[in-house]
Amino acid sequence: MPLPDNGAAWPPPEWAPYYAEMRVDDAWYSGDRSRIARACGEQYPMPTRRGPWNRRREQPPGRPPNRLHVPLPSDIAATSADLLFGDMPAIRVEDTATQERLDALLDEAQVQQVLHAGAEQGSALSGVFLRATWDRNLIDRPILSVVQPDNVAPEFRWGMLRAATLWRDLPGSTASTVFRHVERHEPGRILHALYEGTPDNIGRAVPLSEHPETADLVDSLGEDGVSVETGTTDLTLAYVPNIGPNRLHRSSPVGRSDYQGIRDLFNALDDVWTSWMRDIRLARARLIVPDGYLRDHGPGQGASFDDDREVWHSLRMPPTEGNGITLSQFAIRVEEHQRSAEALMRQAAQSAGYSAQSFGLDGGGQPITATEVDSRDARSMVTRKKKAGYWRNPLAHILHVLLQLDAIHFGRPIRPERPRVEFGDGVAESEQATATTLDLLNRAGAVSTATKVRWLHPEWEDDQVDAEVAAILRETGAADMPDPGGTYPLAA
Repeated sequence: MPLPDNGAAWPPPEWAPYYAEMRVDDAWYSGDRSRIARACGEQYPMPTRRGPWNRRREQPPGRPPNRLHVPLPSDIAATSADLLFGDMPAIRVEDTATQERLDALLDEAQVQQVLHAGAEQGSALSGVFLRATWDRNLIDRPILSVVQPDNVAPEFRWGMLRAATLWRDLPGSTASTVFRHVERHEPGRILHALYEGTPDNIGRAVPLSEHPETADLVDSLGEDGVSVETGTTDLTLAYVPNIGPNRLHRSSPVGRSDYQGIRDLFNALDDVWTSWMRDIRLARARLIVPDGYLRDHGPGQGASFDDDREVWHSLRMPPTEGNGITLSQFAIRVEEHQRSAEALMRQAAQSAGYSAQSFGLDGGGQPITATEVDSRDARSMVTRKKKAGYWRNPLAHILHVLLQLDAIHFGRPIRPERPRVEFGDGVAESEQATATTLDLLNRAGAVSTATKVRWLHPEWEDDQVDAEVAAILRETGAADMPDPGGTYPLAA
């Protein structure tokens, strides 16, 4: 698919079903009640007029204005991102100079934050795209950014991304006229174009210089006037599916959202929470008083009752009638609502691939062992490992492209190579659990001092480990004993 033809329908009709699902998922992810209502085809009821000449109109079906929303969808997306990129994965290359430059790029570009944000958005929207580009007028290094999937028309072959067309609506667009910057990524080049159209039509191509957002691109274009040569044969874009397969499009390489199949549970959870708050609202204490207790404010001014008044004048009413102040207060169904809400949250978390423990639903505040924690978090850890597998290759690809762009366009003296991306275990073992494990292994004679030090400090270099081992041997007196393997240096 080259750059769009003038007058083409836009967004691309073949991707309309995917974009429609992303709009619904995006509404749930945003947590905005009005957006959720629109995405679900509902409207807030409008006020109706009453009067002798106006019959009461029926309220349209929809969500009440006081309906509450429980942000479980955004919690699921945030949990997914925390499990993946709460800790930065280990990224390594063989060449020392390249590794130093890669570390600098990862730090300067705040790659962990970029990946964390992308993982959260991908959890909700079925996946994200990672883009490598550069802007000499902005910064002296390549740039890594996240592109939302509902603004990309990808092209796959055998399940692999071979090209993609990106677009964004530019400032200055109106309800009838839309300016779009279209950016097409192909192996070896990036094409740019500016279109003036309508919300559902790409319109006509106009020069890039006609909009301030794209005017700076004119000087970087090649002889054809539309493309920028990247200098590498690799695609400067990578697609990261959230997880697969997509159950609504089984043969598609597009990932599926964590919300797929559980939107009804989100809706039911909001119903329960709204009902719970309604119980609280209706259960407020109310006083029912006879007319004689009301203070008349005059013709047309109504009457009122002062519930803070301490002394009352005698009221003209028979003492035998028993007309006094009555307290009315309804019960709040706390336990029923809480159990219903927790059951819905637990089922939604499980259907999304996570353990209830990840959302604080189990345990009840009781102390539990580390083994029980690992058991309860097992489902979340399995989902994390699966998602890490989807992230590993696209992340390695785009970081390789960043290194190539850094060498080609910024003259860095490095040898670009594809890095290895290794995700950690994702679970931080407690110091008590680590000490217990090491003690048991030491009693069994199955672990060396160096291994114990590395286990306790996995981030240490070899010289730090050797120094700590020597210090331990000196303190324990083992340094005076001959080392049969000649592995550790003896203390002087």
